Amino acid sequence: MDSYIAAALPKDSFANAVTKNVMAVLVWLAISLINVSMVQTFLQHRVFYENPRYIMFICMVVNDALQLSLVTTLYVVSYIFRKIPVLVCCPLIMAAVFTTRSTPLILAGMAVERFVSICFPLHYSQTCTVRRTLLLITIILILTAAPPATDLLIGTLTEPPTFFQSAIFCDHSLLFRHASVYYKNCVFDGLYLSSVALTLLYTYCRIMLAARAASAGLASVNRARNTVLLHGVQLMLCMLAFVVPSLQAALISLFPLLILEIRYVFFLLVYIIPRFLSPVIYGCRDQLFRKYWIQNSMAPDDVLQEGGAASPSRWLKV
Repeated sequence: MDSYIAAALPKDSFANAVTKNVMAVLVWLAISLINVSMVQTFLQHRVFYENPRYIMFICMVVNDALQLSLVTTLYVVSYIFRKIPVLVCCPLIMAAVFTTRSTPLILAGMAVERFVSICFPLHYSQTCTVRRTLLLITIILILTAAPPATDLLIGTLTEPPTFFQSAIFCDHSLLFRHASVYYKNCVFDGLYLSSVALTLLYTYCRIMLAARAASAGLASVNRARNTVLLHGVQLMLCMLAFVVPSLQAALISLFPLLILEIRYVFFLLVYIIPRFLSPVIYGCRDQLFRKYWIQNSMAPDDVLQEGGAASPSRWLKV
């Protein structure tokens, strides 16, 4: 939501407000249950937590679950309190920005893993290890933490001390008001989204060439190609979060009486639906994960298979 909406947002009727927020919370609860069951399935089977592919997948699931929880919280809070203390708003906004920017980089990592497995199968076990996967995830976390950290630094240096004692409508543009924050984020988003897009394009083309040249195992190559293609679709959905303020403002200027409806539709399309589709699509497409996921959902109290719950020491296996 941009600053224009924050300043001009009218009050919704009590019935509409309750309906929208109850629906948002119910959808959040349903998706959260799916995500929790996936994480539980992952942790209960060694075949998953010793495989780089599934580690990246579950990292995306956890990241999406956190983002969904944060944006749902911000949405509900905007209805209940309108304005909240800056010291409360700041960590919520920073965490939401962090999780939003993490998803494309995780997708790029997953695409590279598929690329290595198809194009360099003999070197896969040496290249894609659990230790290196965890190192890649750490690098992703550092890269995505840099923009909100610099936002906070700029805000601390440019805002008066009284600002941090005030209450505001919890929105990124109202929390970090200095123009340099906007331009910095535009440059960063352009660089890293274009880098992710080029990575997905390169891996897709290489896998396509491998599919044409393959004389055996064509089905696995085609699945990898389709997986990278899905990564591209999901990247486009993620990019909506970066263009939605401008698009939302344009629609509101055309339909000023529909501010609340436009806001709600964008909330569903940009933040809810992508978070629902990605775990389910990837979880259902993978035959092995789907098998254990269904078993775990139907019989959660059964004895753990494949060696029981995850041991942290196993995650460092090279």
